[in-house]
Amino acid sequence: MTEAMLRTLGAGATTAAYAALCLAVYARQRRQRTAAIREAAALSTDGEAPTTLVLFASQTGQAETIAWQTARQLRAAGTPVRVMELNALDAATLSSAGRALFVASTYGEGDAPDGASVFAERVMDSAPALPSLRYAVLALGDRQYKNFCGFGRTLDAWLHAAGARRDFECIEVDNSDPAALAAWQARWGDVTVDHEDSEAFAPWRLATRELLNAGSAGAPVFQLGLVPQSGAMPRWASGDLVQIAVASDPARPRDYSIASVPADGELQLLVRQEQHPDGTLGTASGLLTSTLTIGDTVALRLRPHRTFRLDGNETRPLILIGNGTGLAGLRAHLRARAAAGCNDNWLVFGERHAAHDFLCREEIEAWQSAGVLQRLDMVFSRDQPERLYVQHRLLQTADLLRAWLDNGAAIYVCGSLQGMASGVDAALRQIAGDAFLRDLSATGRYRRDIY
Repeated sequence: MTEAMLRTLGAGATTAAYAALCLAVYARQRRQRTAAIREAAALSTDGEAPTTLVLFASQTGQAETIAWQTARQLRAAGTPVRVMELNALDAATLSSAGRALFVASTYGEGDAPDGASVFAERVMDSAPALPSLRYAVLALGDRQYKNFCGFGRTLDAWLHAAGARRDFECIEVDNSDPAALAAWQARWGDVTVDHEDSEAFAPWRLATRELLNAGSAGAPVFQLGLVPQSGAMPRWASGDLVQIAVASDPARPRDYSIASVPADGELQLLVRQEQHPDGTLGTASGLLTSTLTIGDTVALRLRPHRTFRLDGNETRPLILIGNGTGLAGLRAHLRARAAAGCNDNWLVFGERHAAHDFLCREEIEAWQSAGVLQRLDMVFSRDQPERLYVQHRLLQTADLLRAWLDNGAAIYVCGSLQGMASGVDAALRQIAGDAFLRDLSATGRYRRDIY
């Protein structure tokens, strides 16, 4: 047997093993979804007591986690509950409800998060009367944004204007503030909340760190490889996040998109080094890209990001759109797709200059050569006199994009909120229409991980 044949057999065995692992992860996710459905059925009893709706409007999954914790606490106190994403709620169900608890995050500068965008257009704009509804709102936000808790406040005001009665004033939470969350939990009885959805922080060791954009006019971007200090690699799904805890600011863990899959043997991140005007580095990015040395540990925990997973879209064509370090979440999906033998993928990715900012170039070009990427559009904004961004490339390829959507494709967007995500959303609406994009969101075919 020749050396080439041996290499081919070895590569085939590796691919088969990788695919088997991905199938196992997929089966585990299916079991988790089935368990969640059973839990929802158990929470919503058939007794005579009225059911309380526990509704969440989520962007990264935090609101959903809190909603389920709230539901368990209510159920333990004997209250039947029904947990729903806000996008799944219609005006008739809300109008007939006696009581509803809303856990609402905010997207950007006061907008509805993706988990509530359909509700905002279909229900809030229709202005139903809600005179029989009692409600409470937990608004999640970040005071770094000018319109702090903007959507939660808008939702609270809309419910009150529709005739619904507040159980108590809206509780606002700044970056998972424990005191504010405790005030919310205290409303539902003296029951210990089950935090099984939130893993504890654990030490992970920095195994590798590589500068990806040497010579770039932009800030340095590093690829980091981390392994658990315990030695046991946990499982996660492509699309998930990690939270990094910083000792100097433990109340504000930072979220990062995972750029790898468990079969890679390490958890990889793409981190852009932030530098303040006075020359100091950002607290979290400085720790990850400069302060830590190889072998040092950092406190980390996995955070499921169910709204950005492939769940339900595993067999669909994928249109993956992003910029900068947003490549991380898209790269994890492409690795999962490559392992599963799903090659109907289209990547549209933007950065500054091809010479310095083509992140993960060898891997992306290898996917293109191997057919994992049916189409690749790299958009470098400063390689021509006029600025060109990913949203412009979408408009240039509008006919092809519509054809992919007509063929059942799902769209995943990962990257910056300012400029890219809003520009892409506007381009998609121009190409496909508001109603079609709203339907894509409602059916899980338009998903975003933006920051």
